[in-house]
Amino acid sequence: MKIICVGRNYTEHIAELANEKPDEPVLFMKPDTSVLLKKQPFFIPDFSTDVHYEVEVLVRINKIGKHIQPKFAHKYYEEIGLGIDFTARDLQQKLKEKGLPWEKAKGFDGAAVIGSRWINKAELGDVDHLDFRLEKNEEVVQKSNTSRMLWKIDELIAYLSTYFTLKIGDVIFTGTPAGVGPVAAEDQLTGFLQDKKMFSIKIK
Repeated sequence: MKIICVGRNYTEHIAELANEKPDEPVLFMKPDTSVLLKKQPFFIPDFSTDVHYEVEVLVRINKIGKHIQPKFAHKYYEEIGLGIDFTARDLQQKLKEKGLPWEKAKGFDGAAVIGSRWINKAELGDVDHLDFRLEKNEEVVQKSNTSRMLWKIDELIAYLSTYFTLKIGDVIFTGTPAGVGPVAAEDQLTGFLQDKKMFSIKIK
């Protein structure tokens, strides 16, 4: 199982972190050990004092593919999910300043939340117009729609398959919108896709 993540895929989020708008998708990976075990809380790691939540729409690959054309990309997934890309922002900033990879800030244990349910895309309708949001302690902190992606889901699958063979069970994190922020012990994070509750995570 690969976890392939897309960075800087929403203009507002690029602006809030003062990043440069990319000419092509920004990619990074998370190891399978980064997946937060189901029904487990998220423990803030000792090496960071500024861990941020980043809610993201997820896609699960259902067939092997390489060099997939955009017009055929829809054949390679049936289910859509929701998750969180936890990021040690302080560590990431230090790595970025040195021009180093982000893995330590993005791929640590528990840094990938994959919601407990997947929804068949046929139930959701147009995957390029899906509402999703994240609530922290019952207050909405992130809210967007997949129509605001710079690169839509099928475009991402085609692009990713140029570099990586996509295999059954691989998960794509499609990017986060504006509104990212820090977590603290005892916070409760709850994610919704088209008003369907997808996960609820306690912070420790």
